Amino acid sequence: MVLLDNDTFLTRLTIMFHKARNTGSVCITMKRYDGRNKHLPKDGSKKPDPQEYMCLLRATVSNTKISTVVHPKEVNKFQQAYCSLLRGNMDGLKKVKKTKTKVKATQ
Repeated sequence: MVLLDNDTFLTRLTIMFHKARNTGSVCITMKRYDGRNKHLPKDGSKKPDPQEYMCLLRATVSNTKISTVVHPKEVNKFQQAYCSLLRGNMDGLKKVKKTKTKVKATQ
């Protein structure tokens, strides 16, 4: 998994969408990230949570994986660019046609 800066991530995500336009699909996950790389064992006492969390985004298409970490101060700028990217590349969605096999089976 390649960790990229935010602008490079959006550029590579656009390339991924163009690759997956004919065949395949792009899988995007977004989760809260506290900056730790390793899992810490649970103690009996609960530690206080950090005030601000970062956001981890991951994208995969076939064998290509990319990721980025968005800091709290950059969230608004990143979300606007991310939204416009998704709107521009979600044109390949189609409604699923239902088959009429159930109607034929009941007659």
